[in-house]
Amino acid sequence: MRLRHITGAEQRIAESACVISEPETFRGRWAEVFGNDRPIHLEIGMGKGKFLMEMAERNPQINYIGVEVYSSVLLKAVQKQEEKDLPNVRFLCVDALKLADILGPGEAERIYLNFSDPWPKDRHAKRRLTSPRFLAVYDQILAPEGTVEFKTDNQELFDYSLEAIPAAGWEILYRTRDLHRSEHAADNIMTEYEEKFSAEGKPICKLVASRRRME
Repeated sequence: MRLRHITGAEQRIAESACVISEPETFRGRWAEVFGNDRPIHLEIGMGKGKFLMEMAERNPQINYIGVEVYSSVLLKAVQKQEEKDLPNVRFLCVDALKLADILGPGEAERIYLNFSDPWPKDRHAKRRLTSPRFLAVYDQILAPEGTVEFKTDNQELFDYSLEAIPAAGWEILYRTRDLHRSEHAADNIMTEYEEKFSAEGKPICKLVASRRRME
């Protein structure tokens, strides 16, 4: 789907206090950004920020960083955050492949991947956020017991992830092909896409993964 460019989005984002410019300068020092050393959770490809900000409201003891590469999409989240003014939320307008240059080893405790672009053609598989090259980035920034939580409505992407994640040396701790009818439905926070797909009757898949523990 072609994204509509919003004139002036880049400047508006650059002027926002909730978007961190030159984030590489804070590598290993994100406690300074938030003014505390609470755990950091990331959402990569956060869209308009509904999930991230609801998580931040429910969990003020956790700091949240939203990562979105498209400025016109990020602008919507910036506008919401400036209304809510949540102290534990910051945004990055960067490609996720650069995250190891932005966060130091172990600085993130959890990564959320919600309804990522499935990149359905085989030749584009390396662009999927559960592909080996992205998992290698997550490995560099996650704490030793850190986890990746992935949700999608796309069965083919879920099948791919169930194979790619263990093949990359990770362990799948939990999986379901029907999250909304699972034991975790009650505490699930839905994204904008999730609400749409669920209303259409599509089952939502979820998995949780961590690095494979050595015996």
